[in-house]
Amino acid sequence: MFTVMPLWGRIVGIVVCGILLVLFVNPFFLGIHNAGGVVGTLASLLGAAFFLFDPVIAPVLHRIWEDGTGRVILCIVIGLLCVCGILAVVISVGMIRQMRAAPETETPVIVLGCKVRPDGPSLMLARRLNTAVTYLKAHPDVPVIVCGGQGKDEPMTEAQCMADYLTAHGIDAARITQESASTTTQENLRNACDILDAHEWGRDVTIITDGYHQLRASMIGQEAGLHCSAVSAPTSWYLVPTYWVREWLGVCYQVVLG
Repeated sequence: MFTVMPLWGRIVGIVVCGILLVLFVNPFFLGIHNAGGVVGTLASLLGAAFFLFDPVIAPVLHRIWEDGTGRVILCIVIGLLCVCGILAVVISVGMIRQMRAAPETETPVIVLGCKVRPDGPSLMLARRLNTAVTYLKAHPDVPVIVCGGQGKDEPMTEAQCMADYLTAHGIDAARITQESASTTTQENLRNACDILDAHEWGRDVTIITDGYHQLRASMIGQEAGLHCSAVSAPTSWYLVPTYWVREWLGVCYQVVLG
């Protein structure tokens, strides 16, 4: 059942796991710490170790397989890994579909917040805001809600930073409503619902956030009674693996405990 892989296969596996390890570890040096980075780093290390030590591991697994109890345990482990792989594919397909769910009509825009630095919006937030500027200029009658409170290490609320950025880039301040009390995506969208209701704007909205985040944001929005379309901001390629894996975990959490 378990045999030693050919050398070329082991080398390819080690190289792939090494590349993934670099991609998952790199964000930590940029000050980005999340569950996706941790899980990706551990998985990459385990994968690299498996390929590196396959000549030792394969005979051990073969002996375990020959034992009845060991075979059951290995079948359970393999089954769980298969389930995780299927879930990852299904969630990824959903993420890609939602990030492409462009609005069919003009609806109020909700821009979800992100880190604010002492010198202004972080790169990720700036990209969301640039995407919002482009969309709002193309749709001059659409109002926008900017969401985000103030973290302990932020000089102002994310909503205030976003409003300042939009007005500095030509968006009329009268179109902008700030939601500055939230600290999570759940609070972003629930508080945005109150603003939508107060202005009688309806519950159809266009969410602007990073593409990887659109599915979970839509799920949370639906729970709050929103019908969500998406306009996705670009994400730096070297950050996609960390945030993509984080969203796998986030979507599972949302389904089970959300």
